[in-house]
Amino acid sequence: MNTSGAAGSLPRVFPTQKFLTACAWGVHLYTALGAALGLLAIFFASRGDFRASFLAMGAATIIDCSDGPLARWLMVKIRVPTFDGALLDNIVDYLTYTVAPVFLMLEAGIIPDSRWGLALACFVMLASVYGFCHTEAKTPDHYFLGFPNYWNLVAFYLYCLGSSTVFNVVVLLILGVMVFMPLKYIYPNRTVPLRPITLTLGVLWGFLTVASLLMLPTVNPIMLWAGLSYIAYYFIASFILHARFVLQSNRAAST
Repeated sequence: MNTSGAAGSLPRVFPTQKFLTACAWGVHLYTALGAALGLLAIFFASRGDFRASFLAMGAATIIDCSDGPLARWLMVKIRVPTFDGALLDNIVDYLTYTVAPVFLMLEAGIIPDSRWGLALACFVMLASVYGFCHTEAKTPDHYFLGFPNYWNLVAFYLYCLGSSTVFNVVVLLILGVMVFMPLKYIYPNRTVPLRPITLTLGVLWGFLTVASLLMLPTVNPIMLWAGLSYIAYYFIASFILHARFVLQSNRAAST
């Protein structure tokens, strides 16, 4: 076999480290795709196509749920030390979890089209900025500290519920205030206590939510309330675990 020329000078085995570094960059690109999906979510919402907007946000959420495990598996911090993946993740998350859903809520009339409605939207944006920039937003034992800015889910369920303006405003105000409150919330794929049940229910909820998104603008009430039951579980479990943490801390301090 003739191996002369440029082809013959190529190494027979592609260097493993270069391949893994390329994979690490691929994870960063995968994360960055969420920014494009955030733009699409805003674009579709501006056209009144809320189904497409929610689908774009849903795709961005799938990326956000899967890029972290990929990054840890490939050790991207070690393989690409000059690129801040955590900063990229926060930028993309702020766009897809806050900017896009708040814009959709304004366009869909979930947030009232008035000066007070715009003030409420700005409050949510500012609360979210605090949440993303707070240095202790993710605790060493893998919890979120303060409501973790799941405004895309808030927008989705308020849209599906078709509730009154007063109800929407109250929910948004309460959750906005909860961003500042030092309560610990489950980090679904990292919090150790209750992780098997949280992940199992979370996977079921994910399939249910995707099916609900595809059915929009039709809303199946059984699927809607089944999805909301997982949200209720998330809050109740988070509050119970936080209360347990406070009790353990108080006992340790008193001994």
